[in-house]
Amino acid sequence: MFTQQAQCAEIEPACGLRLCVLASGSSGNCSVLVAEGPAGRHVWLIDAGLSLRRTRKLLQTVGLDESDLRGILLTHLDDDHANAAAIDGFGNSVPVFVHRRHLRRAEREGRLFRRTEVLHERLPLAAGCTVEVELAQHDTDGSAVLRFTLEREDARCELGYATDIGHPTQELIAHLRGVDVLAIESNYCPHMQESADRPAIVKSRVTGGRGHLSNQQCRRMTAAIAPRAHVVLLHLSRQCNTPELAAREHHGAGYELSLSSQFEPTGWITASVQPRAARVAVGATLFDT
Repeated sequence: MFTQQAQCAEIEPACGLRLCVLASGSSGNCSVLVAEGPAGRHVWLIDAGLSLRRTRKLLQTVGLDESDLRGILLTHLDDDHANAAAIDGFGNSVPVFVHRRHLRRAEREGRLFRRTEVLHERLPLAAGCTVEVELAQHDTDGSAVLRFTLEREDARCELGYATDIGHPTQELIAHLRGVDVLAIESNYCPHMQESADRPAIVKSRVTGGRGHLSNQQCRRMTAAIAPRAHVVLLHLSRQCNTPELAAREHHGAGYELSLSSQFEPTGWITASVQPRAARVAVGATLFDT
């Protein structure tokens, strides 16, 4: 099932993880993750590449407020993922988690935020909720690929978030394999990229293995990860891609499909907690990188 904008979902307390992509693209990336667990509701931003005003407005649009935020998780420090003015605007009460690999750049560029903390390889977010991190090859310092797990008694759910990941690797596939919901970039169509009126250095950066995933790379990587329920496509290029081309690669797959947009948020996409016994193991799928 392909939906440009997923339907909002009403869920019971302690039900699972909910993701809403507020905006995604070269003009700014920001998503919101809500964990409904044993310790109540916890709200996190994944990236904060929009203006403070627009971020606040979009949070209100999806029924949240900045006072709900427990923190901001940054995949990397590019401007379209980390708007320094916006992040500082949230004040000292909202910690900003930056991968240790990115700290030197943050110091060098004067981008240590009011309350910067280290995004460890495994970070507890709340009781029963953790995020595990694997670094993808993007530009010089990489991009943090996130796997969220929410556990409750004998049940659990998992959500993966991968953007600006350069190229697929076995390590990333293993890191994300079998998540219930997968948000993954599908940045460009190779034919449109080749014919685009862009400088050669830009094309080389995007396609050279440390930039972004093509629609075909996204599809092959998604197949290897084998998400259980839902896929959300992120970071579509406005110049070198279309929603139709990105979605076409996933035709006939056994999961629901949603596409993010630069201009409006997706609906709420839910990874529901399921008993462990009901979670059939996902076999290893080899991927030729």
